[in-house]
Amino acid sequence: MGKVINIKDRLYKRPANLICSKPFEFRKADWTTLNFIQMAKSQSAKLDRRREEIRKKGGKGITHLPPNFSLKEGTGYTIQAIFAYRENEAKMREVYYLTGLMDCMINRINPILRTDLLRGMYKEIFYLKEKLNVHWYLSLDQVLLPIDPQFFNEYKYHSLLSGSQSLKELYQTIRNGTDEMFDILSLEYVFYCPWAGGN
Repeated sequence: MGKVINIKDRLYKRPANLICSKPFEFRKADWTTLNFIQMAKSQSAKLDRRREEIRKKGGKGITHLPPNFSLKEGTGYTIQAIFAYRENEAKMREVYYLTGLMDCMINRINPILRTDLLRGMYKEIFYLKEKLNVHWYLSLDQVLLPIDPQFFNEYKYHSLLSGSQSLKELYQTIRNGTDEMFDILSLEYVFYCPWAGGN
């Protein structure tokens, strides 16, 4: 009874640069970057340890980042839209579903999209873009966020898209796939927000 347990040391230490931890973990970058940076949580933990070592030695900051994805052009607009809804998971998922529709259109993965049914998907995309106020500009060869192959089988996903026999089935496949991707991105990655430096 007489022992005092120090709970404080056992509690999770909130990183100083944390913006939000769920559903996606967003942090402020403390290095100069014009793009969102997507990094595996294991690599982010290494970065935190290295940052702490540098701080203890009185160093000036990080000079080298662990492996990461710099989100530019199509993926940059995707993560900006998701970040805008960071406090509303349902809308974040809708943005990612819209992103899946866009990806399917850009890459023309299903033969259905070579028929009149293409018009139906266009209408759905424009409806969701307007509703969510999401826009992509510049190069649109990639809009889905990158996921390392050990977490998600992109080939299997594209095979399911190709095999969908109706527009309804195609929408459901995209919904299922983007929900799975969303969960993986939430569980396995940290997103660092752009920072131009300065005070």
